[in-house]
Amino acid sequence: MSELGNMLYEEYDIIKGRKDDPREGSYTCYLFGKGLDKILKKIGEEATETVIAAKNSDKNEIVGEICDMLFHTEVMMVEKGITWDDITLELSKRRAKENMNVEKEAKRRIENRTDETNIN
Repeated sequence: MSELGNMLYEEYDIIKGRKDDPREGSYTCYLFGKGLDKILKKIGEEATETVIAAKNSDKNEIVGEICDMLFHTEVMMVEKGITWDDITLELSKRRAKENMNVEKEAKRRIENRTDETNIN
């Protein structure tokens, strides 16, 4: 697994641990305590801040906002019982479907092409 993959799994486990064993003063526990609406509001805020950062073209700001958005998305994932394995499975299905579509399109083009030597 990639370093990013390991970090996402580790962070997810920490977030899940905060839900299972709340700690006083934890921001993550605060979010869980406020409920799904608060978590979703934070995802929306972070998504908007990510868009604004991208428009401002400051790479460090963009990276920071993406990290914030991923964190809050992971909190929502834990809240809804969605794991990174669920996400990986769906992405794999989509990749397979895309590859199948690319292969079908290539085959269609081959079957429909005109032999250039007979065009004149």
